[in-house]
Amino acid sequence: MEALRILKQAPAYARFARGLPRFLRNPITLAGAEQLVRQGLEQREERFLRIVERGVYPRPHSPYARLLKLARCERGDLRAMVRTSGLERTLRRLREAGVYITFDEMKGREPVVRHGESFPVTTDDFSNPLLRPAYEGESGGSTGAGTRVSQDLDHLAVQSAHLMLLYHAHGTLGVPHAIWRGILPDSSGLNNVLRGARHGRVPDKWFVPLPRHGGRPALRFQLVTYGTVLLARLIGVPLPWPEIVPVDEAIRVARWAALTTARHGACQVNAPVSRALRVCVAAREAGIDMTGVSFVIAGEPPSPAKVAGIRASGARCYTTYGFVEAGRVAIGCGNPASTNDLHILTDAFEVFAQERPVPGTEATVTALNVTTLLHTTPQILINAEIDDYGVVEERSCGCPLEQLGLHKHVRDIHSYRKLTGEGVTLVGGEMIDIMERLLPARFGGSPLDYQLMEEEDERGFTRLSLIVSPRITLASEEAVIETVMAELHRSSVMADSARGIWAQAGTLRVKRMEPIWTGRGKLLPLHLTRRAGQADHAAAQGKGS
Repeated sequence: MEALRILKQAPAYARFARGLPRFLRNPITLAGAEQLVRQGLEQREERFLRIVERGVYPRPHSPYARLLKLARCERGDLRAMVRTSGLERTLRRLREAGVYITFDEMKGREPVVRHGESFPVTTDDFSNPLLRPAYEGESGGSTGAGTRVSQDLDHLAVQSAHLMLLYHAHGTLGVPHAIWRGILPDSSGLNNVLRGARHGRVPDKWFVPLPRHGGRPALRFQLVTYGTVLLARLIGVPLPWPEIVPVDEAIRVARWAALTTARHGACQVNAPVSRALRVCVAAREAGIDMTGVSFVIAGEPPSPAKVAGIRASGARCYTTYGFVEAGRVAIGCGNPASTNDLHILTDAFEVFAQERPVPGTEATVTALNVTTLLHTTPQILINAEIDDYGVVEERSCGCPLEQLGLHKHVRDIHSYRKLTGEGVTLVGGEMIDIMERLLPARFGGSPLDYQLMEEEDERGFTRLSLIVSPRITLASEEAVIETVMAELHRSSVMADSARGIWAQAGTLRVKRMEPIWTGRGKLLPLHLTRRAGQADHAAAQGKGS
């Protein structure tokens, strides 16, 4: 089976190998990155129309083509709307007419139902037909829900320019840097290595959070990862070899950062939020001063507790926001209003917030709707809900990103149905089957006796507490965790990857208490702790969570 998958991907791998030398030998300059963004801002509307006219309307089975047909919006109608109303107003009108995609629809878990009609969709239906794929990664998920996403070198080149501007805005463009991210099928590691190389900034180190024993990815993913490093080195670009550093060995990253800062005055580490916090906690426990170290963080909401833990070591941090189906959507403001305040990359995306109820709860959130404007994104997205909510606004901040023309901000981003921790994500809905079917069958009781709660511990680390009613007799709490982990192992590649990271970090724990009921007498299988922004919004709406 693995050999067949390798053969199936061989043409894409060959195309990637042919394109990689050109990609690496033509690094972008800062002036070039600025020009790319300005050009994108000038061409936003035309780029959107070109994508829809080339990648949607000619494909009658595309979910968006069907939705546009149901909304009675032909090509000429769409062009006229964009010309007279502008891009954002057009997209809002399309959403009102039913042209949008929910998160579960995008993942192929639910059929699309609009205007009295229904049709099934799969994740492949949203793949970008204009793409020239190089290699595949996967998004998070379990029970087979991980989304295979093709990566394109041209798209990595655009993202490299965006990151170059981010580093320039925060004064870290020229400092040595490392990443602590995975290898394929987790595409975040290889993507970041190649993005850095594209703007002439090859990482000094590539730390990989795999366990010492077991947990290695499938052969095809290892071949692409190590083959890319080897090919780059053969053409004179010294990409770093992946170096295994389990999450419980964060002190190794801290020592590298301290030594590098002592030699060069500063350094930068790219890592998910919890991993960055682990480095800083390990440094503080070892008496290592992290002054001069900057962390580029993503993967989880940078809560005040996590950010405070990072800063307590002497380090500083700034964030980015994105998802595997699209890449980086927003980058950290140089003069932020909060710890999670970013500039939307409006040369490449249109983002607005739309009120919507949270499925299975009594809460309402301002869900982010994302539309792609580049022909190189892995998926074509039009008004796609991505299971996150936040505040979208225009404000003057005075940082270099605003001066470039990126005026729209998004801040206080949180997921309303995803479970995140240690830089990996599982969709909460994928855990429901484990709690409602598997655990009662194995340990007794009913679905009313089990609940999963996401919370932060006293040091700021995200924990997933599996609440089990005291009425259930357990011979061993560890057996419950082992059952959940075994099910994740069987589910999918990325679910197994999450299992490996969570097992190292001790993310999942059992709490013996009665599950938490809502004020209106509902028992929800997922109890996500309310954040400050969420609480304020719920209070304004007069609703509980």
